[in-house]
Amino acid sequence: MRDNSNTFIYIIAAIIILHFLVGFGYLIYKMTKKPAPQKEDEKELKSAENDKKAKK
Repeated sequence: MRDNSNTFIYIIAAIIILHFLVGFGYLIYKMTKKPAPQKEDEKELKSAENDKKAKK
């Protein structure tokens, strides 16, 4: 095992780095994801109802 200790360390380091990259990629994906259209429609309906109430 002593001969391959550097290889083992490189494999572990690569796994850790890939783990971080995948994690950051997932966070960026979640933060830039567009909101669901259903929620936007509900907001538009509420704002339209509020506008109608304000005009009365």
